[in-house]
Amino acid sequence: MTVTVVFDTNALMMPVECDLRLFEELDRLVGDRRQLVPGAVLEELADLADGASEPATAARVGLDLADRCTRRETDAEYADDAVLELALTEGVEETYAVTNDRPLAERLLARDVPVISLRGENVLAITEP
Repeated sequence: MTVTVVFDTNALMMPVECDLRLFEELDRLVGDRRQLVPGAVLEELADLADGASEPATAARVGLDLADRCTRRETDAEYADDAVLELALTEGVEETYAVTNDRPLAERLLARDVPVISLRGENVLAITEP
């Protein structure tokens, strides 16, 4: 069964900020998957990508990684709301959201969406609702 993974902004920045091999970790956790990124997340990454700071570098890397994902537009303009909306509307397959944002993770878990987040220094784990 193919699962769906929806990425939050900080998830796509983790490879730089946390020295995480994001797609290898997802291979280990969920295997074959559809990778989706809301348009609002891409816009947020683009806004963060200016400059020479580490967050700007992480955002530019995140934009490059997002090329491996399918862009989906949502009604929500705010990235967190877009991740939640997309995770709830992506169909009958099992859908996970990837985020390290605790308030967003709590919102997702409250709506029965499993969350993939950083555990330890550079390992991802699934939190079930």
